[in-house]
Amino acid sequence: MQRKIYKMPVNGTVNNTVNKEEIHHFAKDSAHWWDEHGPFKPLHRLNPVRLSYIRAEICAHFGLDDEDMKPFAGLDILDVGCGGGIVCEPMARMGGNITGIDADDAAIKVAVEHAAQTGLDITYNASSTDEQTKLIKQYDVVLALEILEHVDNVTAFISQCVDLCKTGGIIIFSTLNRTTKSYALGIVAAEHILHWVPKGTHQWEKFLRPYELATHIQNTKARPQHMKGLIFNPLKNEFALSDKDFDVNYFMTATKMASKTEKAQK
Repeated sequence: MQRKIYKMPVNGTVNNTVNKEEIHHFAKDSAHWWDEHGPFKPLHRLNPVRLSYIRAEICAHFGLDDEDMKPFAGLDILDVGCGGGIVCEPMARMGGNITGIDADDAAIKVAVEHAAQTGLDITYNASSTDEQTKLIKQYDVVLALEILEHVDNVTAFISQCVDLCKTGGIIIFSTLNRTTKSYALGIVAAEHILHWVPKGTHQWEKFLRPYELATHIQNTKARPQHMKGLIFNPLKNEFALSDKDFDVNYFMTATKMASKTEKAQK
C-alpha cells in the first residue's frame, strides 16, 4: 500500500499556533513514540480509553454500527498533533481514511516508518493547522488530542480545527483542566514524583477550563455537544471515563454547524 509523507512549505509566513519550544521539547524523545515504557507511556496507557470515547462519539454522530469491525469506512479523519501515530493506526484499522499532521518532523518520520512496518495506508504531513487550512481539504472528523495545552494562540488553533472539519462533521478535543488538582496530579505527581512524563512537559497556566474551551468553540462555526472526564484509578492502576469528574483531564466533542448561507442553499 502507498504511504505518503509531505513537508508543507511555509512560504515565508509566520505560524500563529506552533510553539517552537514545545516542538523541541517533544522532538528530543520522538524516536521513542512506540516505546510503551518510554516518555510517552501515559499516552499508551490512556489510549484504549480515549479510543473507546472517540469510537462511541463518531458512531453515535454518524449513525454507525459500533459493533462493526470497521465502522469508520468512508470517513475522512484528521489527527492534529498525531506524534508517532499511536491514534492514527488504530483509527485506520477501524476503516477510516486517516491523515495525521504534526509540526515535529522527527515524529512524522517515526509514524511513517511504523505504518510501513504494519502495512497501514495512512497519510502523514509534517505540517500544522496553520498550513493545512490553506488547502481545500476538509474532514468528517478532526481530532485534537492532548495538544491544546501545547499550542500558541489557542483561539486561532481551535478555529482552524473547526475550519478543517466538514459542515455536519465533528471535532473531538481532549485536554487538561486548570485546577489545583490538575496541578498536583498532572505536573507535580506526573512529572516530578512518578516521572510518567519528562519535566517541563506541561505548563499549568496553559490548561483550559471546560467553560473556556466551550466559549472558544462557540465563537466558531461549531457548537459543543458532549463532554466526559478522564480519570486515573490508582487502585485499579488504569484510566477510565467519568460523567462527573472533569478536574484533571476531559474530552469535549463539537459539531460543525451550517452557516446561514449554507442553510439558505438547502
